[in-house]
Amino acid sequence: MQLNALKAAVAGAFMMLGMSSMAATAPAPDPFYQYTDSTPLSSIQPGTVLKTRTVQYRIMGLPLPLKAVQLLYRSTDALSRPSVNVTTVIKPNCLLCLNRNKVISYQSLYDSLNPDDSPSRAIAGGRRLTDIVPGFETVLFAPFLIQGYTIIVPDTEGQTANFAVGPVEGYNTLDSLRAAMRSPDTGINGDAKVAMVGYSGGSIGTEWAAELAPGYAPELKKNLIGAAFGGALVYPEHNLGYIEGRPMWGGVAGMAFIGIARAYDLDITKYLSDKGLAVYDKMRNQSIINVLFQYPDFYWKDIVKPEYWNRAAIPEYVRNSNKLIMGTGGTPNIPLLIVQGTAGEVEATPASPVYGKGDGVMLAGDVRTLARQYCAKGVPVLHKEYALSHFGTSTTWLAKTVTWVNDRFSGKTPQQNCADIEPGNSLEPMVYAP
Repeated sequence: MQLNALKAAVAGAFMMLGMSSMAATAPAPDPFYQYTDSTPLSSIQPGTVLKTRTVQYRIMGLPLPLKAVQLLYRSTDALSRPSVNVTTVIKPNCLLCLNRNKVISYQSLYDSLNPDDSPSRAIAGGRRLTDIVPGFETVLFAPFLIQGYTIIVPDTEGQTANFAVGPVEGYNTLDSLRAAMRSPDTGINGDAKVAMVGYSGGSIGTEWAAELAPGYAPELKKNLIGAAFGGALVYPEHNLGYIEGRPMWGGVAGMAFIGIARAYDLDITKYLSDKGLAVYDKMRNQSIINVLFQYPDFYWKDIVKPEYWNRAAIPEYVRNSNKLIMGTGGTPNIPLLIVQGTAGEVEATPASPVYGKGDGVMLAGDVRTLARQYCAKGVPVLHKEYALSHFGTSTTWLAKTVTWVNDRFSGKTPQQNCADIEPGNSLEPMVYAP
C-alpha cells in the first residue's frame, strides 16, 4: 500500500462520515473484553493471551484494506494486582513483507477517562466522536506501515481508563508486546525487533515501558531497540501548577487527578468542594476532546475544600503522585529519542515562574532533567527542543521519529547529545508537609 493511497483512504473515511454518526452514545457491551475462564488471573503469567479475534481495520466505522488481530491478555494494575487488557496488531498489507518482523509499538494519545474511547474499540468499528483520535493516528504510523512494519497499538490506559498513570501504561505496553509475540495469529516471531513510539499521552506508556522493561519484562531486552517519545508528562505535580487556570489545557489536570485516584482506589470526593464535585461528576467519563477549552477557570483551590489547599499536606496525594514521576521505575537499557516544545504561549500557557517554559501542557525543564538523569546512567539519549507549541511539536517529532526509528532497525549507532543538554527542574519527590 502506498502512503498517498492510505492517506486518501483515511481522508475519505472522515469525509463520508456524517455528523449524525458521531454521537457520543455508549457502545453495546462487548464480551471480548471480559475474562470469564475459571483459572484465576493470579495463576496466569503477564502477557498471556486470553482471547483472540481478527477484525477489519476501521476508521469511524468505515473499513480500510487492512486486517487487525486483537488480543485480550493478562497484565498488571497500579496496585500490582492482575488485570486484563486489549491490544491491536495491524498487519501490513503486502504479500511479501520483508519487514514483517520489524515491529512498531505505537502508544496512542487517546487520553480519556472512558474505557469506551480505547483504540481497540475504535479500530473494531467505533463511530463515536472520540473515535476520531485513533482514526487520525493511522496517518501518524502510516510511514511505518507502508514499509511493511507490523504495528501494535495497546489500550495503554487499561479497561478502567486510568489516564496519566504511568506505571499502568508501562505494564500494559510491555504485556501487549509479550502477548503479540506469543500469539500464532499475529505472524510475529519471538526474535522480532521492536521500537516503541508515542507522543503526548502516548509518551506516557512509551517512556514508562522503557524504564520498567529491565525489571518487569527483562526477556524483551533481545527485542527492544529504542523508544521515541515527545511532549512527555514527566512530573504530574509540576504540570498541575503549570496549566491550572489556562484556557486550553486547564481541565487536563482534573482528568489526571481523577485517573490517578481511580488507579490507586482512592476516594477523592471527600476532598472536593461543591464546585469540585460538579466538575468530577461531569468529567469522570470524558475524553480530552470534551475537556480542551472547557475548563479555563480550573484551579486546585476552587475544586477542593479549604483544608486541602496545600497539596503537600495530603498524604495520599503526596504518596501516589510521587509514584508517577518518570525515572523512578527503573533505567532504560535502550536508546531514547526525546523531543519537547517550548512555545507554550502559542497555546495560551505562559512560562511558569517556578518551572519555566513548556509547550502549553508539558514542561521543558522537567524533560531536560529526565534526559540528563538517563544520560548520567549511560543511556544513549538524543534530546531535542523546539520553539513550538504542543501541537506544533508533534509534526516535528513524527518526522524525526521516522528517521530515528529506521536508523535503529538498520543497525546504525544511535546519536546522542548528552553533553549539550542544559540543566532543568528538580525531579525530587514531593515531601509530605502537614
